[in-house]
Amino acid sequence: MSPVRAAFLSPARPRILAHRGLSLDAPENTLLAFLAALNAGATHLETDVHATSDGVAVLSHDPTLPDTGQAVNRLTMAQLARIDLGRGQTYCSLAEALEAFPSALFNLDVKSADAVLPTARAIRSAGAAHRVLLTSFSESRRRRAVRAAPGTVSSASAPGVTLLVAAVLLRQHWALPRLVRGISAIQVPVRAGPVRIVTRRVLRHMHALGVEVHVWTINDTAQMTRLLALGVDGLVTDRCDLAAALSGSGGPRPFGAAHPT
Repeated sequence: MSPVRAAFLSPARPRILAHRGLSLDAPENTLLAFLAALNAGATHLETDVHATSDGVAVLSHDPTLPDTGQAVNRLTMAQLARIDLGRGQTYCSLAEALEAFPSALFNLDVKSADAVLPTARAIRSAGAAHRVLLTSFSESRRRRAVRAAPGTVSSASAPGVTLLVAAVLLRQHWALPRLVRGISAIQVPVRAGPVRIVTRRVLRHMHALGVEVHVWTINDTAQMTRLLALGVDGLVTDRCDLAAALSGSGGPRPFGAAHPT
């Protein structure tokens, strides 16, 4: 395992990836939600990145504001930072999050083409490449982001996952080493329509190639238990508190970070 990959995947398995932080008492994708997730035992923070009109990587799942429908990329970071999301929280930049939690591991989904370079700039400026995984539903966007932020690791894009699962199902195993080149994980739902993705066969082939399997978005403890017993490496979840307690990695713990307001 390369030193960079070892750094990002250093916590003992299973990985508990807090989907948009822990939003029980905090707005999602905010510093307060991330702090709550880390204190609850999350091993990684999963969040989404868009770009502002002035070229800043900002953490937001949706491309538009929920109340007005205004596009995030038509607003400046200063304008977004004035929007009250509740609990004293506003939109935060990726740079702010990396600075607030200097030892946290971030799983970043680059949601738009204009966010690729701002995301990479924030990572490079913070010297955080060793603690970031970059991914995207778009394969071209994923590749651009990884090239622009050397030292990060990556999980497969949606097209990449489709090719990998198809190769396993069709027993085209000769293609797998080429298809996993440059990725450290696949992050997948349990199934896509009628096709079950998370199977013992998929896990066996991925693990043989040194690729982890993280499953999203799992919030039910019974399903968490089944998937962990099956051998998945990580759970992407809105309830990292439950997942951490179940896996034995969690329980409340103070996390050394800047104040989240």
